[in-house]
Amino acid sequence: METGFQCAGCGEWNPTSVDESAGREQSYVEDCQICCKPNLLHVRFDPVEQEFVITAELE
Repeated sequence: METGFQCAGCGEWNPTSVDESAGREQSYVEDCQICCKPNLLHVRFDPVEQEFVITAELE
């Protein structure tokens, strides 16, 4: 599923994909495409909105 996250370091939007087969709650690290800082992404599925919600913090 295509989605995105806001970098916790520089604030820029980063497009990304979520592997739906990995479950409704996931955590993984992805580098910002702008500033290259590693972001720890917390992914959860929102059943009301029927979409994945991503929050990011610097690793």
